[in-house]
Amino acid sequence: MGFKLRNDNKAFEMAFDKNNFDHHGFKEDAFKINIPFGELSAKQWLFDGIKILYSETNLDKPAELDWKGDTELVTMHFNLQGRTSIRQDGMSNSFELNGNQHNLFYGNNAEGKMKFDELQMKSFMVQFAKDSFLTISKDGNESLKQFADKIVSGTPVAFSNSNLNIDLPLQTCINSILNCDYSNGLKRLFLLSKTIELLVLQAESFNNHQNSKSEYIKHNYDKERIVFARDYLVQNIESPPTLVELAKIAGINEYKLKRGFKEIFNQTAFSYLSDLRLEMAKNDLLEGKKQATEIAFELGYCSLQHFSNAFKKKFAITPSQVRR
Repeated sequence: MGFKLRNDNKAFEMAFDKNNFDHHGFKEDAFKINIPFGELSAKQWLFDGIKILYSETNLDKPAELDWKGDTELVTMHFNLQGRTSIRQDGMSNSFELNGNQHNLFYGNNAEGKMKFDELQMKSFMVQFAKDSFLTISKDGNESLKQFADKIVSGTPVAFSNSNLNIDLPLQTCINSILNCDYSNGLKRLFLLSKTIELLVLQAESFNNHQNSKSEYIKHNYDKERIVFARDYLVQNIESPPTLVELAKIAGINEYKLKRGFKEIFNQTAFSYLSDLRLEMAKNDLLEGKKQATEIAFELGYCSLQHFSNAFKKKFAITPSQVRR
């Protein structure tokens, strides 16, 4: 079958061609599909036993859709917006990924539910043919090796027993894939390198979670408020609120926001904002469409010198060196 999506009244099926995962060239597609109560639009890239899939789903009203897949795959799942539950044959428990959460799964018979509370869902996945993943991960850390051993034995498994949060390095890597301007062979090489980077960051995220102290933010509502605060910061990056103002806007007390933000995103709100500004600046410089002075002003730096110092501290080169 491949993949099926349905509600009580309608069903949509999409077959997976296993030859796609055996293909050693490069293939890129974009498509839109009418689904029960709405529309799904997606972009996908296929190369070297790997499929990258980004999808946006928009519904006319809140709904809960069932999905089912029967293809043997290793899947890096990044739930950017909305909620998805995953039940895997052979696993003792199901996983519900909320917005801004990720995990890594292996199996060949999976099913679950997509829950739409906001009428929109955004999902980013990297799917590997079994042999491709084992080749890429063979020199990984101990956690990845244990995960690979389960795959070799054919045992369905999740990389982490609890879902992990998407921090800025992961989000930046995903954005670079979605905004890649290379074509053909160069694009394939770029996407392959970013796929490996994502796997490294995901393994690092798991290790950080394993070594962290007990979880402070326990309730989904508080996590959602902190993700909302992050999104508000990003949307108002040119004139961001103070932490006190942000806490009021997000509907959460200042201490919980401060501590919870660091727990979820592995850095303070100020540090997240600073790093995001610099990543945006680097992209603008690489595109060559703006001068450093203009970029510094747009991103809220008080002076070009302040911007240059911060840029060099993060990337070990000056803004002028990026443009050469």
